[in-house]
Amino acid sequence: MSGVKGLLTLIAFLATATLAWAQTEGRITVSGEGSVFAVPDMAVITMGATAEAKTAKDAMDEVSEITAAILEQLSGFEIAPRDIQTSDLSLNPIWANRNDNVQRPRIDGYQASNRVTVRIRNLDDLGTVLDAVLSDGANRLGGLQFTLSDPKPAMNDARRLAVADATAKATLFAEAAGVKLGALISLSESGTRMPRPEMLSMARSADAGVPMAEGETEVRAGVTLVYEISGQ
Repeated sequence: MSGVKGLLTLIAFLATATLAWAQTEGRITVSGEGSVFAVPDMAVITMGATAEAKTAKDAMDEVSEITAAILEQLSGFEIAPRDIQTSDLSLNPIWANRNDNVQRPRIDGYQASNRVTVRIRNLDDLGTVLDAVLSDGANRLGGLQFTLSDPKPAMNDARRLAVADATAKATLFAEAAGVKLGALISLSESGTRMPRPEMLSMARSADAGVPMAEGETEVRAGVTLVYEISGQ
């Protein structure tokens, strides 16, 4: 009988010890997000030239002329050479009779294209630059994106807000669960994002070139924190 009592006492002791260990050795994982809105100070324009001709040489010559006209227009503004880049020069055949089951496909001409990407750091010139290159130069506009020339300050502010958000959550959860928040075990960044700007209002008049819209760009950061927790 004493042996049975001893066994029950041992089991009870182990159960109590296991419960105490679970209360003192736990962890809590929380995530936080932070976002900062900033006014863009730079625009990136992607434009290009496309030409079709009977011969490959004629197509390339025409694209070269259009590209040269774009670069000539850009030279009239205070844009640094490092902010202008040409890319994606291509030449492709134009096929005829490709879907004809009777006649064999043949090359009917060639299409050449080139892309020019330019960073505009003085946004007051943006509408005028677009008007100039589209009026006498580019025959294709690939896109316009507003951004920050130096996103680090805004990104760091967003990171601070994300850490504060995660810390507040950890404190709240610990209080609600009746446990004590301990030391920070790990911190990891779970993602950053700089979406396209939100367009807020029309800000350029027609006499300043192509109308543009002012807006703000949102910089977002996310973090994951792991804390120790213990019983009260």
